[in-house]
Amino acid sequence: MNDYYQELGVSRDASPEDIKRAYRKKARTLHPDVNPSPEAEEQFKKVSQAYDVLGDPEKRRAYDMGADPYAAGAAGFGQGFSFSDIMDAFFGGGAGGPQRGPRSRQRRGQDALVRLDIDLADAVFGAEKELVIETAVVCSTCHGDGAQPGTSRRTCDVCGGRGEIQQVQRSFLGQVMTTRPCMTCQGYGEVLVSPCFECSGDGRVRTRRTLKIKVPAGVDTGTRIQLGGEGEVGQGGGPAGDLYVEINVRSHGTFQRRGDDLHCTVELPMTAAALGTTLKLDTFDGSQELEIRPGTQAGDAMTLRGLGVTHLRGTGRGDLVIHANVVTPTRLDDQQEELLRQLATLRGEERPEGHLAPANHGLLGKLRDALKAK
Repeated sequence: MNDYYQELGVSRDASPEDIKRAYRKKARTLHPDVNPSPEAEEQFKKVSQAYDVLGDPEKRRAYDMGADPYAAGAAGFGQGFSFSDIMDAFFGGGAGGPQRGPRSRQRRGQDALVRLDIDLADAVFGAEKELVIETAVVCSTCHGDGAQPGTSRRTCDVCGGRGEIQQVQRSFLGQVMTTRPCMTCQGYGEVLVSPCFECSGDGRVRTRRTLKIKVPAGVDTGTRIQLGGEGEVGQGGGPAGDLYVEINVRSHGTFQRRGDDLHCTVELPMTAAALGTTLKLDTFDGSQELEIRPGTQAGDAMTLRGLGVTHLRGTGRGDLVIHANVVTPTRLDDQQEELLRQLATLRGEERPEGHLAPANHGLLGKLRDALKAK
């Protein structure tokens, strides 16, 4: 057997990243484009073979167990016999069945999920956002081919380019012809002579890129936006998967969202609640006038139609619901106290009698009633 760990100069417990770095370091000095000497070319072939085995988890596992695909007389990995082999033999996978042939190096990329935090105003009206994601893209050096530019692949010596191996094995059923993917070339039928320095033969690299995404009006926390073909590029430069953007709406200091309605509280002086007035309120739609009816009680709800969140599906918007909070003064000067005593005398409230009422008639009860009415 060849000592591939020694060829790359790594220990037997080296991580995949250590193996990749060791290969890149040696390949940059031994590649024929850099070092044209025959000795370097021969050493480069050995290093490439070492990385072909150790850079693949399955090949490395088999190599550590004593199987070397490049050793003289090697018959490929995976000589075991399983129930799936029997099924292949009877249902088209064995002798006489259709040849599957080598599989493509291209694979569809995985879908990706990222979270996007937005403000409540963006959920009300919609917005266009920039999203920075880390993902796999096509390698700019080999353009997804996996081979170092200027090099080619060689036909697999084990399977002869078929991508699969047939074996005759004895079992309790007699002789069974089995067909399985060639583990030397991973079923591709070809072996990379010189994997790309940049992507190590994968055909893709990881990088950061910026996307512009249109956030529709009406989204809420948990809403997912699907961007077709914006996920990770597949192995061998295969088609990209989809990107799913999950929305998270930040809490707002003034407005609270309930469905497509917005709720807030306005503090009213006792006199304004009793006499009525008109207030100017800052909303997402700019300054709006709110009419306070005379005799407004704490917890009363006033509605401004169509100033809530845009309906995600359909037309129109929810409402803006304002809850009154009547503020009783805690500090009075002598004149103010005298005026209030005069008012109490005029209303016959110098010594008011207490009247018990159900608990839900308080401020919280009115809020609950208002919500139930919605």
